[in-house]
Amino acid sequence: MSEADLQVFEAARPRLLGLAYRILGSRADAEDAVQDCFLKWRDTDRAQINTPLAWLSSVCTRRCLDLLRGADRARVNYVGPWLPEPIHPATPPAVDDKLATSLTTAFLLLLERLTPKERAAYLLHEIFEQPYAEIAAMLEIDEAACRKLVSRARHNIDHDKVRHVTPKETQDNLLRAFQSAVMSGSTNQLAALLSSDIRLTTDTGGKTLAANRILEREDVFSALSRAHVWWEGCQWEITDMNGGRSAILKKNGRPALTISLSCNEAGQVSDIFITLNPAKLARLEPVDIH
Repeated sequence: MSEADLQVFEAARPRLLGLAYRILGSRADAEDAVQDCFLKWRDTDRAQINTPLAWLSSVCTRRCLDLLRGADRARVNYVGPWLPEPIHPATPPAVDDKLATSLTTAFLLLLERLTPKERAAYLLHEIFEQPYAEIAAMLEIDEAACRKLVSRARHNIDHDKVRHVTPKETQDNLLRAFQSAVMSGSTNQLAALLSSDIRLTTDTGGKTLAANRILEREDVFSALSRAHVWWEGCQWEITDMNGGRSAILKKNGRPALTISLSCNEAGQVSDIFITLNPAKLARLEPVDIH
């Protein structure tokens, strides 16, 4: 492979990784898909490829769909609630950029409602702004069917909510207030922060002790009232993660869990996402992703 061909692929890598991560919800699986894409690029007659980025996106998408079907089967046996693997972008997108909002845990969970092809078509058209004709060719369907996929996806994930952006300053303030309320054990402080329909989702993969179901209002307060004991001695680090701001709690310099908050339009916390699965915390170093 020539240096020029290698540079073409490396220039496309962050976009391919971003696409693969959004489809799969796993950094490890996304990196596998991109590596498979690279091998196919290396072994193909590149002189016959007129638009490398479109070709690479097509190969990556098809590989992701294959992996996604396997991942969906594996999640049937997953212990407790599943959350996307937290990802730490090396260069965070602008806060009002749809690339940022499409990385949030809340958005990625909405994508779980879609079929694999709906998910791919929606992301490629609505987030990466590729034309229907190109997407149809990638998915090996006709253009009319592709348009129907995107339309169904918009309906199923409430397209308007996807566009809601909480300013980073607000996210930081909420995380600090959440830290103060939880570590002080103050239910009054928590009550002021949390919406009436608050939900708490904890992903352990069965590898640590935590609730094995999604908790709602009263159970959320009960769980959080004991969190200051569990998290005693942790160092809180508020950082860019999944297109927004999240907290990494560290013990002895190693990540013990991550906390992400989702807010409603009234500025209250509507969802709390906590990742405790060690396998998902092992790869929190920054990555170049678009």
